[in-house]
Amino acid sequence: MRSILINGEVTYNATSQILNSSTFKKILSELIKDSEEKKNSLLPLFEPFLKNTDTVDTAQKYDIEGIIELLLALTIDPIEKIDGSPYYSFPKMSNKKDLLVRFVESLFSLWRNKHRFIIKHDEYTPNRFDRIFKQMLLVRTNTDLKGLVLSMYRQILINVSDIRLKILRQEPGGAQVGFIVDRPVVDPRIKLKNAGWLYELEYVWSIVFEPPVIFYTKSNKRRGVFKVNDRPVLDRIDITDPKDWFGFPIHVGTKLIYVVVNKEYLALASGLGNLFELASFDIIKNKKPDGIYILGIDNQFFEEPNDFNGVIYKENDGTYVGLVGDDPSIDYFGYMKKMILTIHNLLVIDEGRLPIHGALAHIKLRNGKKANVMLIGDSGAGKSETLDALNRLQEEVSEVNILIDDMGSLDVTADGAVVAYGTETGAFVRLDDLQPGYAYSTMDRSIFMNPNEINARVIVPYSNYTEIIKPTRIDYFLYANNYNENVKEKIAFFKKAEDANEVFSKGARMAKGTTTEKGLTYSYFANPFGAVQRREKHETIAQRYLKSMIDGGVKVGEVMTRLGIHGFEMEGPLQAAKALLEAIEELES
Repeated sequence: MRSILINGEVTYNATSQILNSSTFKKILSELIKDSEEKKNSLLPLFEPFLKNTDTVDTAQKYDIEGIIELLLALTIDPIEKIDGSPYYSFPKMSNKKDLLVRFVESLFSLWRNKHRFIIKHDEYTPNRFDRIFKQMLLVRTNTDLKGLVLSMYRQILINVSDIRLKILRQEPGGAQVGFIVDRPVVDPRIKLKNAGWLYELEYVWSIVFEPPVIFYTKSNKRRGVFKVNDRPVLDRIDITDPKDWFGFPIHVGTKLIYVVVNKEYLALASGLGNLFELASFDIIKNKKPDGIYILGIDNQFFEEPNDFNGVIYKENDGTYVGLVGDDPSIDYFGYMKKMILTIHNLLVIDEGRLPIHGALAHIKLRNGKKANVMLIGDSGAGKSETLDALNRLQEEVSEVNILIDDMGSLDVTADGAVVAYGTETGAFVRLDDLQPGYAYSTMDRSIFMNPNEINARVIVPYSNYTEIIKPTRIDYFLYANNYNENVKEKIAFFKKAEDANEVFSKGARMAKGTTTEKGLTYSYFANPFGAVQRREKHETIAQRYLKSMIDGGVKVGEVMTRLGIHGFEMEGPLQAAKALLEAIEELES
């Protein structure tokens, strides 16, 4: 049991609500079982509560109810009084005070190490003031829960230990994330006929974060490329237990995508709140989803052994359906983000537009010069890092407004100008590649994933939906080269679309460990998220757009970030940023 779902419709005001809950009994059993397996120092504390040595089931082997009754008593009376009272039949524990303290600390730590979510079923209302009121009620419920957990934990320690608590730490004790859910009313005329289960799920219409939000997932890398099958799959899918699944309707650019997540992967789903715009129930009741993504489906569903790693199907009506299985190896937010963006990119290619794996920023200098710069590159190419370095050049730079962090699309206006559209309102970036301390300065808004491991990640909100879906003209369209070390010029421009297409199509990159790849790798157009799967069609679109940009005065080229070269993790993006600054200075006003 890793994810804990807490009932958000209950008022939390008594310790018995916690200690007598099924969740607490599972946590207690888990702690005892772990002590047995490790034969650690806590085991002697549990031995007096042995009741059936003929079973391996912890809940049957030990007097779980007796241990809970002891803890309940300790919320009221000191251990000495309990041991001397004729009303209690517990084993004598006065001589095990140190063990009791360690036991209570271990229980509290185990609780805090779980992914904790509070779920409130509450009717969605179009009135924003009513929605805010309902959100505040959930905040209050979680605050009450946190206070109850902390007060119970401290009171038990006081009644066990001879030493008073001299320092009180207001540690997180409630839920990390709260979801308000409801079942939206959808116009029958737009319902998908072969996916009735889709409308039996509870959908999230509001998310409440309790910072700092830190999740430890079982994997920290994404592997492989999502396969695309041009045949329907929805009629084969059947979610038999809707209460174990939650729907997240999100806007990805202008596309509406339903993300359906098993409860065990709610930590990954939480990141959606920092990365995409939640779609209003007012919208989804009248709009059919452009795509559906199901995460956590049984691995036995898939036809090929590795398909659980991610496969996309196309329904007859053009709806894309992405599926990822239930496996520790896919417990990484990259499987959430990249599958969603692949579905978006496939839809864009079907429309004859160009999906872009890159970052776009509006850069304004103190002297009044400004430019819209788009950096293209696969994960770890140095896109976000270069823009972050540019933002630190505060003597010359007035502001760096990120419009696209990782994925977007291009279109051509009626007058022939190439414009860009974004997809995300946040960024999912490597903690190690950011300016030291930057992520922690936004700790009250960020979601941290495996901060103690290689490829530690943080999800930071940076923009709003209105901004990212506005068409933005491009001044610079640059490939982020993170591998070329011995270069004099940090930026090189192309005069011919053919030359540009050769570099962009090759998609060379020094892998940074964000996937399972290592060394110098190649990915078509630096975009394994739709472009590779539709390469022939994408090639035609890309050549047309590169020609339109060069003919239209957009400066198309290559910027040397050198992020993939050892020793240049910080200096490379900084020098690239300075070269960008010089290029913008040379722009005609």
